[in-house]
Amino acid sequence: MNQEQWSTVDDYLDRQLAPHDDALDHALRASAQAGLPDIAVAANQGKFLQLLARLAGARRILEIGTLGGYSTIWLARALLPGGRLTTLEAEPAHAEIARDNLDRAGLTEVVDVRVGRALDVLPALRDEQRDAGAAPFDFAFIDADKVNNPHYVRWALELGRPGTVIVVDNVVRGGAVADSDSDDPSVRGTREMLDLLRTEPRLDATAIQTVGTKGYDGLAVALVVTP
Repeated sequence: MNQEQWSTVDDYLDRQLAPHDDALDHALRASAQAGLPDIAVAANQGKFLQLLARLAGARRILEIGTLGGYSTIWLARALLPGGRLTTLEAEPAHAEIARDNLDRAGLTEVVDVRVGRALDVLPALRDEQRDAGAAPFDFAFIDADKVNNPHYVRWALELGRPGTVIVVDNVVRGGAVADSDSDDPSVRGTREMLDLLRTEPRLDATAIQTVGTKGYDGLAVALVVTP
């Protein structure tokens, strides 16, 4: 198969099982008009994340990497009643677009958009759990800079609980992840993260290759199995 065929299949699957709506379509249009990079998850991937979060019974969701809020909308719609999603975005301009998209989707009350480098913001979430009694996260979606993927997984583990699901996007890197000699920082960060998933005794994980409108890539899914 080639990219055209992958995209055709994705379009068909989206129509069948992940239909768009006004809020999702607007989020994509607004992001494109603002010049944000075209790196949001595909519609069927968004639906997949939503189903995983629902299967996890998520009341608290952590997202690292908001962009324009497209995946945020999918995930926020999976929350159980009374639930809340916290999403971290390093770029203030991106965060503002995401807030507008979330407001249009009617999700402002259940989504907390925090601006700043994730590694600077995550300690505050830990403090909220320790000092304010905030509940652990039931689900985490990591889709930010790949160099720091190992750190993000460690933070998701610290902020989660047994039963928490952690999903990491873009782990195949167009096939480059298999190259142990790669000097690409994103590949090296991803490989280090996969090593962590393999060796961390509190996690049970796997990774799969994917193809579709976003090309050839993949994702990792981990379950926190022990405290």
